[in-house]
Amino acid sequence: MSNLSVLSASELGIALQELRGWSIEQGKLHRQFQFPSFIEAFGFMTSVALVAETMGHHPEWCNIYNRISVDLITHDAGGITMNDIHLARKMNELEQ
Repeated sequence: MSNLSVLSASELGIALQELRGWSIEQGKLHRQFQFPSFIEAFGFMTSVALVAETMGHHPEWCNIYNRISVDLITHDAGGITMNDIHLARKMNELEQ
């Protein structure tokens, strides 16, 4: 399967079982992160930005103080793809 193929409902269901904290909202992979401080939240965003840039795949996100809201979708494919799953996994790793 290509990383740009939209995942089926069953593929997405399987992937979500492995993605702690992620859900589907408005057709996008969604998660809220919360950190002890703004600095830690911003540091997380910086780390994710470096990974996202190497992947050529960038999140839709919003930061308010220590909270980050993230939505992932592959616009070129018109839905959630393995690129989104890979970035979500990496974000979970970087949260640690």
